[in-house]
Amino acid sequence: MEDRKRRFEAVYAATYDQILGYAVRRCDSPEDAADVVAETFTVAWRRMDRLPHGDEARLWLYGVARNVLANHRRGRRTRTLELDRDIADLYSRTPEHTAELSAIAGAFADLRDDDRELLALVAWEGLDHEQIAAVLGVSRNAVRIRLHRARKRLSKALTTAGITAHHIALESL
Repeated sequence: MEDRKRRFEAVYAATYDQILGYAVRRCDSPEDAADVVAETFTVAWRRMDRLPHGDEARLWLYGVARNVLANHRRGRRTRTLELDRDIADLYSRTPEHTAELSAIAGAFADLRDDDRELLALVAWEGLDHEQIAAVLGVSRNAVRIRLHRARKRLSKALTTAGITAHHIALESL
């Protein structure tokens, strides 16, 4: 039992900030993010026998947090859509390139949930294809294909919004 506790504490200390950042960027309030993080680590504690070692533990926790967040969102779909609009509004208040940032945020907010999540895992979490595959429980090739399609849909949405490709580097997403 003591080894289990020490291992959990080590994983918690090593991954807490990353899991919190993941949740904060996807929740409409700090309280909701705290709930997602708490539930994620509760699941980790209950499933310590399934928790991988090393960096795989972080990826596994991202997957758990993703599932917890999906459950959280099911009952709060309207609030999630309001959050997306709030993000677009936040970008629209940025002094430099206000119109462009607003259009980019709006295009991002209008994407399907799966596309936003995939692009966010690359841009916000800094994960590579293999790590994203572990989080989503799919193959690396599936990630590559889905990411390519998500980038194309974002590019199309940006073009529709009047943002040309030289204004934003989609390959960094």
